Amino acid sequence: MGTGLERARGGRRMIPVGATAPRTTLADYVVGVIREKTASGELRPGEHLREAELAAALGVSRGPVREALAILEAEGQVEIRRHRGAFVSILTQRDVDEVHTLRAAIEALAAERAVTRLTGAHLAEMDRLLEAMKVTSGSVAPQEAVHLDLAFHDVIYDAADHARLSRVWTSIRSQVSFFLHTRNLHFPTVGFPEHHELRTVLSQGDPAAARAAVEKHMNGAYSRLRQLELPPGDG
Repeated sequence: MGTGLERARGGRRMIPVGATAPRTTLADYVVGVIREKTASGELRPGEHLREAELAAALGVSRGPVREALAILEAEGQVEIRRHRGAFVSILTQRDVDEVHTLRAAIEALAAERAVTRLTGAHLAEMDRLLEAMKVTSGSVAPQEAVHLDLAFHDVIYDAADHARLSRVWTSIRSQVSFFLHTRNLHFPTVGFPEHHELRTVLSQGDPAAARAAVEKHMNGAYSRLRQLELPPGDG
């Protein structure tokens, strides 16, 4: 049986064998396709991702597919099992709880530091992202919504000016991306009102208010993920 990359309802192929990849690195191309098919539900949690089938379906060699799967494993979207291959990850409640508690802690610190270090350039970038969120609300693809969301928070970490804090954020950013993708499938949103409120508080220069605003923001995102019927996970 073929993968969800090859199947569509009625047995029609989603991507013809031998399709030509666009002008980007082949691994990035494969990553993008798998993300899209996972986000749309065409690739289901736990589904086996066979290198040879993916390569044939996407018109690339197995090397870029293998590289793409490694990238997606680092993001938490793919699980590579010894002697068995790659599988679409199954998001668990424990995954959500652990990443949320860690992110909430580092985001609060980042906000407290950022409020006294925000420059005009930081605020201008926030405003640019907010305008994009506002314009695309209700019509943006899940991946673009995630991009805008994370890019906004990247500005906060940049303003915080804390190298080790930024490294921790970088280490979990891809997992946060995966979680936001999953959330947006069930609760489609770009998050303009929430991020606009956060920007307003951050610009006021009050560290305590910034921490409270970030906690409110994080808890809102967490509460939506908690509504999903996820398996509990180990432990």
